[in-house]
Amino acid sequence: MLFEHKKNSKIIVALDYDNKKDALFLANKLDPSLCNLKVGLQLFVSCGPIIIQELHALGYKVFLDLKFHDITNTVVKSCLAASELGVWMINIHSSGGSKMMHQVMKEIKDNNYKTLVLGVTMLTSIDENEMKEIGYINNMEQQVHNMAEMSYKANLNGIVCSAQEAKLVKSRFPNNFLCVCPGIRSAGDNTNDQKRIMTPQMAFENGADYIVVGRPITESDDPWDALERIKKEFNNLP
Repeated sequence: MLFEHKKNSKIIVALDYDNKKDALFLANKLDPSLCNLKVGLQLFVSCGPIIIQELHALGYKVFLDLKFHDITNTVVKSCLAASELGVWMINIHSSGGSKMMHQVMKEIKDNNYKTLVLGVTMLTSIDENEMKEIGYINNMEQQVHNMAEMSYKANLNGIVCSAQEAKLVKSRFPNNFLCVCPGIRSAGDNTNDQKRIMTPQMAFENGADYIVVGRPITESDDPWDALERIKKEFNNLP
């Protein structure tokens, strides 16, 4: 059964930890009225589904960021298992192809899950030179657009992309087709391994529906204050 949530914050805090203790410590420092939480590979592999249950018990909406990419049957079964956990949002690699994405959405609908499904386009840690090295022949903007179009035609709820491409995507697809944007850094923040980054205000101006912020909050001396600052920047508040 899906967990019922009342809030709809536009900020998703990435719990980039390898243990439940640290993840829950931060979750208890923050507030589900101010943010949603993202559980990625590192935390999920370390803790398993129990971490989802405990975050739900605190009132958080959870984006399970496992970027499923495999043969169609495996991705479909994995998405159903994730949806059974009651998570708010999951993602699959759009490079898995249209057939895989269509089948995922069909099964999600047939099983009456309300979990949102996003198509991963190009990781924000990859620049255009690396994209060409992988074998893509388009420029970054065109490649993201192509993957967004595939995701839209497969009835996915939206995509994961850099806020740099969000403006293009929002101009070419219906407004309810979501853009969830990682790689967010305020001016002066450490970029870490991210390459295609934007500030919260730039992401807002480009039409990002949700932004994903990890280390600028989780590694801050005052995570609450860092979250409030980013929230104000993204909502374009003084």
